[in-house]
Amino acid sequence: MSQSITPSNFKSLAPNPEMQGQMGDLGNPISEFIQETLALTKRLFIQLKRRPSTLIAGVIQPLMWLILFGALFYQAPQGFLGTDISYGKFLAPGVIVFTAFSGALNAGLPVMFDREFGFLNRLLVAPLATRYSIVAASTIYIISLAFIQTAVIVAASAFLGAGLPGFAGLGAIALLVFLVVLGVTALSLGLAFALPGHIELIAVIFVTNLPLLFASTALAPLSFMANWLQWIASLNPLTYAIEPIRYIYLNDGWGLGSTVMEAPWGTLNFATVLLVLLVFDAAILFAIQPLLRRRFA
Repeated sequence: MSQSITPSNFKSLAPNPEMQGQMGDLGNPISEFIQETLALTKRLFIQLKRRPSTLIAGVIQPLMWLILFGALFYQAPQGFLGTDISYGKFLAPGVIVFTAFSGALNAGLPVMFDREFGFLNRLLVAPLATRYSIVAASTIYIISLAFIQTAVIVAASAFLGAGLPGFAGLGAIALLVFLVVLGVTALSLGLAFALPGHIELIAVIFVTNLPLLFASTALAPLSFMANWLQWIASLNPLTYAIEPIRYIYLNDGWGLGSTVMEAPWGTLNFATVLLVLLVFDAAILFAIQPLLRRRFA
């Protein structure tokens, strides 16, 4: 004897009846975007759990910089930086920013490998609410790693004698790191979609990594540089994150009006530096929009 199935019986056939109440949310683009982003972000963290060497190397390298460069200038005359501070305390902000920058510059590599192995094509043909969840997941992943590395460096530099800023100072450092990582991650992801393969992307990373380090105030103040290099360092986005973090480390009292940078064309306060980083991020995000729309079409 045959048995008819009414529409109400379909709910009982669902693999997970607990999700029946969530079925009404599937038509909400915002909830779908969040769900897709969280799923793709979880995939990246599962990859990190299986291959933690990336995070371990990203923590060990800046620690080596702190220890080795601190030892290299250990016998330097006291006050040779213009103030009565040690080189280790001067170096810590530069290591914080450069570590976050290096990690963000590598953000495009997972996307590039997904392109080469064909997984990205599967995502592009999947019924996603928006393909921008792919970019959002990579950004969240890189920012999370940058905060982990920053916390380790801040703790290590405090242990090595650089001191520890207050809660407000730590919050400002987190904001500056976020602004640097956001812009550089967007640039790296744009390169991952624009370049033909990972060899070209790695070449770009190698070519830009160390020059941007030495053309900033991470290792030496502007006053130590040649005039032409002072102008280049004053246009380097890394300098606009290093100098306010260094000011926070060296001064207990600081605010948006505090002068944190002496550029060749004048002085810059904390608020101006934040504005420059915001403009940098906005310019990068605006520049990669046409590329992403073309790739995701």
